[in-house]
Amino acid sequence: MDLDVFVTAHHAEWDRLDHLLRRGRRLTGAEADELVALYQRAATHLSLVQSSAPDPTLTARLTHLVARARATVTGTRRASWRDATRFLTAGFPAAIYRTRHWWVPTAVLSIAVAALIGWWIGSHPEVQSAIAAPAELREMTRPGGQYETYYSSHPAASFAAQVWTNNAQAAAMCLVLGAFFCFPVLWILFLNMLNLGVAIGLMSSAGRLDVFLGLVIPHGLLELTAVFVAAGTGLRLGWTLIDPGPRPRRAALAQEGRAALGMAVGLALVLFVSGLIEGFVTPSGLPTWARITIGVAAELAFLAYVYILGGRAARAGDRGDVEETDRSAELPTAG
Repeated sequence: MDLDVFVTAHHAEWDRLDHLLRRGRRLTGAEADELVALYQRAATHLSLVQSSAPDPTLTARLTHLVARARATVTGTRRASWRDATRFLTAGFPAAIYRTRHWWVPTAVLSIAVAALIGWWIGSHPEVQSAIAAPAELREMTRPGGQYETYYSSHPAASFAAQVWTNNAQAAAMCLVLGAFFCFPVLWILFLNMLNLGVAIGLMSSAGRLDVFLGLVIPHGLLELTAVFVAAGTGLRLGWTLIDPGPRPRRAALAQEGRAALGMAVGLALVLFVSGLIEGFVTPSGLPTWARITIGVAAELAFLAYVYILGGRAARAGDRGDVEETDRSAELPTAG
């Protein structure tokens, strides 16, 4: 493409678009239609310049012009309750549903790792002695010991807030650090499963595994599911860098990244519910069967939310991304 000929042929259109943009809202109906047409043409021109004759000066001018025109054409709007409702009833569950092929295997493998660590520690006294002295182990696992009193060591409200903050940070780290080719997510997940496996092994060796599970299951089902969803989403985000599929890598990462950030907000709400259960139900005087029933009910409600609402929204085309009008324009690429 001859850049000088191209500029000569189209600079009048760009000047006209710039003139209309400077007039702002003082446009007639015909002028507004003209502005939209010129904006579309300028976007096409920018794509041609970027793909065929990437001149820095002209590219910068057209990029600035197209951005101004898009802001004028699409306008701006404030977030509303409609956006929040759509996010909770469609976008968030759809994003989780779409990533189920990542977080469900992540959950299965993680639980298997925790169980394997627990078995290894519980059946090998020499490993237990390497973790702590016998007196310390007895203090942790005895009736009324550290594993039991942990959930009632602080007032319920402050404990729930602390748990929620810690778990939300862990989930956010899994989501964000997934962009670093998956490795940080795997490490965070392993540390969580290691802690769980150590507790299972020590309480099992003391013959009190049933007590430990009765304390962990009420809040742990929903809490661990949220962590697995975050980890699976982070792994998917990291894999997008490696294999973006038919989409350009930048567009694929932007799309999956926006969905992941939205999931961070939604998972914070899920972990808030889990924190309430851990702060008020787990240390309560309710019988074990009642506490476990509450935990199982919360988990089943979450799974129904994902697979019913999320499945329906995903099949309707919702990817958990922001609405199309709120996304940055994606210019066509040269074939």
